[in-house]
Amino acid sequence: MNDLIIEDIKDSILKITLNNPSHQNTLSLDVINRLKEIIEDADNNNEVKVIILTSSGKIFSAGHNLKEIQTHREDSDKGLKFFTTLINSCSDLMLKIINNSKPIIAEINGVATAAGCQLVASCDLAIASTESKFATPGV
Repeated sequence: MNDLIIEDIKDSILKITLNNPSHQNTLSLDVINRLKEIIEDADNNNEVKVIILTSSGKIFSAGHNLKEIQTHREDSDKGLKFFTTLINSCSDLMLKIINNSKPIIAEINGVATAAGCQLVASCDLAIASTESKFATPGV
């Protein structure tokens, strides 16, 4: 998990990098929960003044990990418990971003879709390169 998200603090700026380009930086339940921890810790850390959320690769984030969701369709409840947990955790993450006492800047150099686009929209500011594209396809 440590290499899926990279944290770097320099000059009071915490840079959080989604680092799973081979899987389009999807927001698995583990990634969402780790982002919540990092953002909450940063909110309580007086050394951190600003948070930058970025990614490696050409895709900022493709949103939820659909393969993870599909895997849980084989659960006895057809994935209902997992899906509910996932959506509640994702909502909690977005609220932690919105309510954070530190400004959170999304730095986008690629594609942000679905929950990845929601992640960008939850930030206080978004800086996008000319390579950036955004979509909410509603899969």
